[in-house]
Amino acid sequence: MRVLIVEDEPRVGDAVARGLRREGMAVDLARDGAAALRKARAAPYDVVVLDRDLPEVHGDEVCRVLTAERPATKVLMLTAAGGVDDLVDGLALGADDYLPKPFRFAELVARTRALARRNGEARPPVLVAGDVELDPARRAVTRAGVPVELAPKELAVLEVLMAAGGVVVGPDELLEKVWDEGTDPFTNTVRMTVMTLRRKLGDPPVVHTVRGAGYRV
Repeated sequence: MRVLIVEDEPRVGDAVARGLRREGMAVDLARDGAAALRKARAAPYDVVVLDRDLPEVHGDEVCRVLTAERPATKVLMLTAAGGVDDLVDGLALGADDYLPKPFRFAELVARTRALARRNGEARPPVLVAGDVELDPARRAVTRAGVPVELAPKELAVLEVLMAAGGVVVGPDELLEKVWDEGTDPFTNTVRMTVMTLRRKLGDPPVVHTVRGAGYRV
């Protein structure tokens, strides 16, 4: 899952970004509305967590533009105001959800994941491939009922591959969905992560390489 955090308060934005990365999400950060639009036009985000009161371009305008130009991207609007009128205004602008500040981080995570699940086709709450089960909400993986401890990026790669349902996923797509904009596109990090994932999942292999195309479960 790839998320864009748009927050002009560095302390808040950095803290939210760190927390979502710990949850296994690929997170980019924009400090103002103009930067948010540039980033959203350059990368396919699943969710944009958007502060309403932004410099350069107001959050309301960012929301309008994203709704028109990137309808598949879900918008979670944040605001310091928590009245019913603010909720109505935010949803009328095209936001998919609304969260007043201050908020509990666990609630932000839950709402972000819920919005991401609304993209594309509906999928079961627990992903299953053979004897491997992945519960995205609990960030838990088991094989034949035995827990498998995975690092956040390993778990995120496995989630993308299992959600694809056997369809081959290219390394560029994995890089786009699992890693943030600071990652070198020519790095071998995808290959190394898949190698470690295979080792941790054990035999027989679950993740297969399709030569010249990518990986599939």
